[in-house]
Amino acid sequence: MERGVQRWVVDISGWDPSPQDFSFALSVLPSVEQPSVTRFVQMEDRKRALVSRLLQYALVNEVLAIPYDEIIIKRTLEGKPYLECGDVCTDFPNFNFNASHHGDYVAIASEPLCLVGVDIVSIVIPQKETVIEFIQNFSSYFSSFEWDSIVNAGTSDDILIEFYRYWCLKEAYVKAIGSGVAYGLDRVEFHHSCWTNISVNVEGKAMKEWRFWLLELGKGHLVSIARGHPRSATESYMRTLKQAEFDEEEYHAALHLPNVRFVSRTVEQLIPVSHKDRVHLTSIS
Repeated sequence: MERGVQRWVVDISGWDPSPQDFSFALSVLPSVEQPSVTRFVQMEDRKRALVSRLLQYALVNEVLAIPYDEIIIKRTLEGKPYLECGDVCTDFPNFNFNASHHGDYVAIASEPLCLVGVDIVSIVIPQKETVIEFIQNFSSYFSSFEWDSIVNAGTSDDILIEFYRYWCLKEAYVKAIGSGVAYGLDRVEFHHSCWTNISVNVEGKAMKEWRFWLLELGKGHLVSIARGHPRSATESYMRTLKQAEFDEEEYHAALHLPNVRFVSRTVEQLIPVSHKDRVHLTSIS
């Protein structure tokens, strides 16, 4: 089961591909996936979108040994990606993954049984308004308890970091369950002890079958991981799972699997050797 727990991250700040190199990396994806990358105008946005999808295919290929050209990744109505894997996921009751990108980083996380959500935030200091003015735009997404914790965190920098910590965790939770941004984030309230032993209440109810981690990626970026029970999935995402109910012992074991460290990957490592060989043969034929 532990092999299904993966955490990968790519720092794209140093990747400056030529148009030819970008097209080559894009050609790894099935043609139906490529418009989801090319629809972006800015190259930085295209890079994040491309690496996010390359991570999904590379992770599935490495963990489940499915050839790239046989990997089928679809999306729910809310946009949650999922693997259509048939009988190849027999080692894992509910193999699922989630990707995120913001700023310099793109990350992916996977779980063999529990739902997983990942979210990255780049802590950006607002330029045209004060920190208080900036966070006020999002006040409706926080419970009164969370909001008090944010605005009383200390200096403006402290307030901004506290805001992003809560935001990052909320995003990881709603992404794990497969909900869209319309989900009532104010109904999701986080508690913690110095940002460890993190727990969540949803509509006032303690969700004891969930675990969370909040980590620093570097260069002013945070990443959060949410791991929880499949029965919390939205209806559309639930239909993509193999199993929603487990006996207590089996679920407890999966919930408490080690939360492994993020492994740094390069874009080059996400491109299969077979693809490079195929392109090379084409170029010399």
